[in-house]
Amino acid sequence: MNRRSLLSCLLALSGTAFAQGYPTKPITFVVPNPPGGVVDTSARLISDGVAKALNGSVIVDNKGGASGNIAYGQVARAPKDGYTLLISYSAYHVGNPSMFSKLPWDQKDLVPVALIAAATNVITTHPSVPAKNLNELLAYLRTNPGKVNFASQGVGSLSHVGTALFEQTTKTEMTHVPYKGSGAAIADVLAGQVQFFMTTPPSVLGHIQQGKLRPYAVTSKTRHPMLPDVPTTAEAGLAGFELEAWVGLFAPAGTPAPVIAQLSEAVKKVLEAPETKARALQQGVEPRYLDPKGLGDLVTRETAYWGQIIKSRNITAE
Repeated sequence: MNRRSLLSCLLALSGTAFAQGYPTKPITFVVPNPPGGVVDTSARLISDGVAKALNGSVIVDNKGGASGNIAYGQVARAPKDGYTLLISYSAYHVGNPSMFSKLPWDQKDLVPVALIAAATNVITTHPSVPAKNLNELLAYLRTNPGKVNFASQGVGSLSHVGTALFEQTTKTEMTHVPYKGSGAAIADVLAGQVQFFMTTPPSVLGHIQQGKLRPYAVTSKTRHPMLPDVPTTAEAGLAGFELEAWVGLFAPAGTPAPVIAQLSEAVKKVLEAPETKARALQQGVEPRYLDPKGLGDLVTRETAYWGQIIKSRNITAE
């Protein structure tokens, strides 16, 4: 056995030994968004179950701001020991590399562990907008170019880039008003300061059900179980427009493979539990597991797809 082979064997053995004693202290899930919304919801959906599966504890640490780059940079620079993990939001993970000329992290700094959840988006407006269905909304937007404001959770969020795709697809034009997270955006939409908001259901379900926001369509192939009366975009007359957010768990590159495997299996176990599925349904997200390879392939495909859209619309965070 040559020196390189011996070193590889020793590293593999040390990783396996480390995993056998893992965890010995709390694991931290770093969330790149404020509390509320699909990313935070997804983190809390699995945190207790993962802690139980690993006989340890999990802390959820919200580090919002800078289009997610604070949280991503923190995890990218964290020790490669499986104790500091990223709850990644698809828009930041695959969109930021095309929107920023310089980032405090790189995709290669983070390795996939497991896909946690996916969520459709729902197209909503303040009730003052004079449109009762999606066709009427599109007609109103086309006759009032630039006069309607749309909210987003921040520059580069899916509500920003997704609404840009909506404008491109429908040949409409609105004015972007970015916020720091869903909470501030929703507050101004409810107050009528901005009129249009396309976002994932968890943060707006209650407002829709109370009549404070008007829903027009969900951006998925099937209706949302918590919004059974809201049509899909295809049913509403906008066939081909679909938009989905996903949330995944990532670790610093160099984390021992046995630890990655242990974490991934824990997430899978939690997502398959009936109680997790019931909670997810109530909160408006869809549990959806992918193993590390599957999640890595998803990142590759979506980085290319969203990169093209971001560049074609000249979307930049700088």
